[in-house]
Amino acid sequence: MIEEIKKAIVDFAEGSKKTKFYFKDMESAVQKVVPGAKMRDVKKAATALVNEEVLIYFSTGSSTMYGLKGRGMTEDPTEGTD
Repeated sequence: MIEEIKKAIVDFAEGSKKTKFYFKDMESAVQKVVPGAKMRDVKKAATALVNEEVLIYFSTGSSTMYGLKGRGMTEDPTEGTD
């Protein structure tokens, strides 16, 4: 089931007009595609995608958002500028 959820997350991220999104938005989209997916399973799948460097975290200061790596302004602008 985790692989199904991971695919649904990536499909949502690729199809989204926004480059960054909240967990709740991602969770809602996944539950439409994978009925019965629990919040915990979606969180595990999202964390796995971050660890695989498919998704990245984006901090707004007050909350954490997710983004598809390499899409839009989700990259750290200071990365690689030594």
